[in-house]
Amino acid sequence: MDIVVAGAHGNIAMLMHPLLKENGHNVRGLIRDEDQSFDLEQAGAEPVIADLEKDDIKDKVSEADVALFAAGAGPGSGAERKWKVDRDGAIKFMNAAKSNGIKRFIIISAIGLDKPRGNDVFRAYQRAKAEADEALRQSGLEYVIVKPGRLTDDKGRGLVEIHENLSGGEIPREDVAKALVEVIETPELANIEFNLVTGDTPIQEAVKSLI
Repeated sequence: MDIVVAGAHGNIAMLMHPLLKENGHNVRGLIRDEDQSFDLEQAGAEPVIADLEKDDIKDKVSEADVALFAAGAGPGSGAERKWKVDRDGAIKFMNAAKSNGIKRFIIISAIGLDKPRGNDVFRAYQRAKAEADEALRQSGLEYVIVKPGRLTDDKGRGLVEIHENLSGGEIPREDVAKALVEVIETPELANIEFNLVTGDTPIQEAVKSLI
């Protein structure tokens, strides 16, 4: 498959690219900073320089079988940037995908967005993610919304729990990356969303159970 990824230098995306390459897929990764190109190439993805906040990204996105939104404003950014990247950037990427005839769209969301918590900046992040998810539901694209629990840098166990309604939990980024590969390679999944945390079921089995 041909896959285009927004936020391609993010922690999860960088763990995912080698897995996709190993499985024979072609990955183009949108990055804002040209200095990150070498990292992407080493991970097996073709770097494409594009700023989600400023650029017209339609031509950069081009054609693909799947679009994956893995971008985020990141820790330390303020509320305004949460809206610009986590919501507006996602919607811009959706529109570019539609303009280029891409039908499948996967977004990394977050667990518990229906119960905002934390300080004002974190609440803005949650609202921005929730509005991006709703825009995707209404987009007409064949969507999968993946909602991981609290992300950790622990080594992945390859065991997860997938459910429509989970109150919380955590999961290594490595296991999220592996789950995304399974989602990409399961085209039967469409118009579905689920929570994803560490559990007792092998990732492949857990994802296939959603079909």
